[in-house]
Amino acid sequence: MAGKKSPRSKASGTSAAKGDKSIEQSLWDTANKLRGSVESSEYKHVVLSLIFLKFASDKFERRRAQLIAEGSEQYVDMVEFYAMRNVFYLPEKSRWRYVQQNARQADIALKVDTALATIEKTNKALAGALPDNYSSRLGLDPAKLSSLIDSIDDIDTVADQETDVVGRVYEYFLGKFAASEGKGGGEFYTPKCIVKLLAEMIEPYKGKIYDPCCGSGGMFVQSVKFVESHEGNQKDISIYGQENVGTTYKLAKMNLAIRGIAGNLGDVAGDTFFKDQHPDLKADFIMANPPFNQKAWRAGDELVDDPRWAGYDVPPVGNANYAWIQHMISKLCEHGTAGFVLANGSMSSNSSGEGDIRRKIIENDLVDCMMALPGQLFYTTQVPVCLWFLSKTKRALTIDNQGERVTRGTTSMVHRGSRP
Repeated sequence: MAGKKSPRSKASGTSAAKGDKSIEQSLWDTANKLRGSVESSEYKHVVLSLIFLKFASDKFERRRAQLIAEGSEQYVDMVEFYAMRNVFYLPEKSRWRYVQQNARQADIALKVDTALATIEKTNKALAGALPDNYSSRLGLDPAKLSSLIDSIDDIDTVADQETDVVGRVYEYFLGKFAASEGKGGGEFYTPKCIVKLLAEMIEPYKGKIYDPCCGSGGMFVQSVKFVESHEGNQKDISIYGQENVGTTYKLAKMNLAIRGIAGNLGDVAGDTFFKDQHPDLKADFIMANPPFNQKAWRAGDELVDDPRWAGYDVPPVGNANYAWIQHMISKLCEHGTAGFVLANGSMSSNSSGEGDIRRKIIENDLVDCMMALPGQLFYTTQVPVCLWFLSKTKRALTIDNQGERVTRGTTSMVHRGSRP
């Protein structure tokens, strides 16, 4: 090690750290220094992986100390005695202490990659969750990576058992990365206000929760928060999801792991339409933010006989909005409820048979409520968006722009809501 690190106090929350900056902002400023040679779409995986490693290490060290204090020192290297408490077992060279002590070595990027790969290999629940050789193959400046490691070392992620410190930091970073990547990037992240509104509307207390395009897993995190805030039991819900982009699939697995949330995101990343990871699933709740107005999602006669379109027309090739809607309808159980985000055009478009599909959805009494949201809620697009709420157990409700109930038979439905 090239020098000794000066002692500093550990920050255990999001209170001020370096002047009047929050822990999150201080970390973001440090992480931004990596942008000199690495795109944000790449370096976010390095930053979030380090945050995960610090959190996993803090939990590991605490559990290890507990075993020693209980006189069970013979079990400190047995994976089972960590897994039983929802803690990941970390071999010595995968622990944060080892990484931090070697932070000023020229091969620190390789050491980080090795640590992450070893953790994933040792803990089956993390299979396919951690980035693959990002630190070493991106050619990061060792000095900048060392500075980031020092900043993350300031966070004591387990000091306050009542505060989700690392979860808040992780969520903050996901949002900041989405904002910095701008249009064409950041699809992995749905603004927290939208996700929270969906959870409050569909109330996922108990049952199976599904997101067919789960991004970084924000819908699942908010569902669990909803259950906990209403004094429910997290064990009463089970989580199923799918994500097409490999790196985002890993982000979702890490996001759930950080919070100790068990979820089935499928064995691999895959296209929901062509490689459905949960073909037999019937969900109690569906929450989703599908890609807006997705073009050329299938070619020609592909999927024309797919059972997911049963009872409706085949969704058009040029826009996947109704393919997503019909996919979600097919996944609802007999009493299921779905809440999802789509472009505003989905409420009134009549092109390529979309109006006919919408009419059948209404005639089947599935529409519970619809809302048109204000603009500028999303980091990556200015397209006006709306929320759809479908239910197999409630009578249809449509609200106009004055907040009044209107006739159930219309195919264009709008509620002008205030910003969530």
